[in-house]
Amino acid sequence: MNAATVVLALGGNLGDVAATFRQALTALSHSGLTGLRCSSFHRTAPVDCTPGTPDFLNAVVVGSWSGTAAELHDATRALEEKFGRPAHHGHNTPRTLDIDLILFGDAIIRTPTLTVPHREAARRRFVLEPLAEIAPELVFPDLNQTVRELLDALPPTAPAESLITVIKIRPHREDHRKQS
Repeated sequence: MNAATVVLALGGNLGDVAATFRQALTALSHSGLTGLRCSSFHRTAPVDCTPGTPDFLNAVVVGSWSGTAAELHDATRALEEKFGRPAHHGHNTPRTLDIDLILFGDAIIRTPTLTVPHREAARRRFVLEPLAEIAPELVFPDLNQTVRELLDALPPTAPAESLITVIKIRPHREDHRKQS
């Protein structure tokens, strides 16, 4: 099987989310996701959550995966649990880490446990803006539109959503220079 270009969206609003994202990126690379590129981290208002829900930190990762979409989905679920998200959780509830499989190459997948492209991603600014930073040319195969086209088509503020701030935090990179 050839490696597929995949897009994952990361979100969280409990604990030190930036540190959790960095640890999750390392874990993803150890699970077989290669060539990782990560967007800046974006702080956004909660969407469709109960009043008083803390703001979310969001980021998008693009990489290559040689396994199946189901295997990647299983790996991301296991990571969510490792970082404290219960296997059975409510919809739109606070969380330490949420990882959504947005795109899997040009595949369109509709099963009881997995929908790719993610059914809401093409309408969510907190997915499209970070993805446009690193891969604006990627095409949503079900819509035949690029990330940039979808982002440009969104209203200035998507329904019930506003981008609060972009935090220019890049994924932690080990400094391998010798300390003198």
